[in-house]
Amino acid sequence: MTITIIVIFFLLMLSAFFSGSETALTAASRSVMHHKEQDGDQRAGIVNRLRERQERVIGAILLGNNLVNILASALATSLMITLFGENGVVYATAAMTALVLIFSEIMPKTYALQNADSLALRVAAPMRILVVIFAPITETIQVIVRATFRLFGGGAGPGMDSERELRGAIELHADDVVVGDHHAERAMLHGILDLEDVGVWEIMVHRRKVQMIDVTKPVDEILETVMGSPHTRIPIYEKDPDNIVGVLHARELLKAVVRGARPQNAQEVLELASPPWFIPDSTTLADQLKAFKERHEHFAIVVDEYGVFEGVVSLEDILEEIVGDIADETDVEVVGVQPQADGSVIVRGDVTIRDLNRRFGWRLPDEEAATIAGLLLYEARRIPDVGQQFRFHGMEFEVLRRVRNQVTRIKMRQVGDQPVDGTVTA
Repeated sequence: MTITIIVIFFLLMLSAFFSGSETALTAASRSVMHHKEQDGDQRAGIVNRLRERQERVIGAILLGNNLVNILASALATSLMITLFGENGVVYATAAMTALVLIFSEIMPKTYALQNADSLALRVAAPMRILVVIFAPITETIQVIVRATFRLFGGGAGPGMDSERELRGAIELHADDVVVGDHHAERAMLHGILDLEDVGVWEIMVHRRKVQMIDVTKPVDEILETVMGSPHTRIPIYEKDPDNIVGVLHARELLKAVVRGARPQNAQEVLELASPPWFIPDSTTLADQLKAFKERHEHFAIVVDEYGVFEGVVSLEDILEEIVGDIADETDVEVVGVQPQADGSVIVRGDVTIRDLNRRFGWRLPDEEAATIAGLLLYEARRIPDVGQQFRFHGMEFEVLRRVRNQVTRIKMRQVGDQPVDGTVTA
């Protein structure tokens, strides 16, 4: 009897080991383990290798845990029947349930959650041995599981997408106390992850704002335009702005002037220009960033599906999506966002929704419009007049200025949980 009790408690300890190991290996920080392995910690390397074979590890842990729990329960039942007869089954069930739940599940898993990294390092070596020992059985079980999934038309679905996991980790700390540049760093991480989901049309400089040169104009006028421009690359068109024939770099023009080879006619201006690079507006920022790198280019012309010129995008535009606005001594753009003392914000109509969401933590949708004026027009289903107010998406919008059919300045403020279905309030 004494030996049986000792064996039962030994099996419960093994069960606690399996439960704690499972939680520790699952909850241990991936980044911590990676850095420890880089620093030469062999145990961290074992943890990382075990995680790469997660199915085998989980199978080995479940196999070992179930074996010891079932064996402990069988021994306890046999012991209780010997002592109390048929009622021993009830006593054994109650006792083992309490013991397994408290000492083999809750306690080890709670400890493992609180000390995941250190415990994972301690159990890594023995778990690797057990995974090797149980490999034939766990592989057989996996074959049966996969065959069962296929039989019923299912599948062992994909693991958590790494991008979603990263976004979740970033958002998990969104409410933490933020000091220094941590808020900016979090915004940069979001910006990097968003590159796959954002098209160049959302960040391009619209054709209405693009400074261009008509190559049919007098050379002196072209030179004056280039010298007075804050931009280094200027698209060149011939008669029609949609007929872009090149991109003139101010550096090339200045080099020609310094060499004494000042262009005398349109043809010589075109010889200094580089061929235009046209890209579709559906191109994602991630693809365009890769293309910029491969072509060693910094500037592209954006066209729609019909080949109509829509705007321009530069490498700097994409980088600003990651790090925020990059201002230099040549920037003459007016600041587009002006927070007010009463908590409202005066916004220029062409400010992008994504910039506002990142700066203020708002959740305004950007599927149907790229700019805040575009969102207002989409939701209002009309061109509003100055002074009109609208409420939608938890915000109140007041039109402050309109130039012809374009809303150029808007006052915005949050309205909490009030009705927000595009209601006109004034």
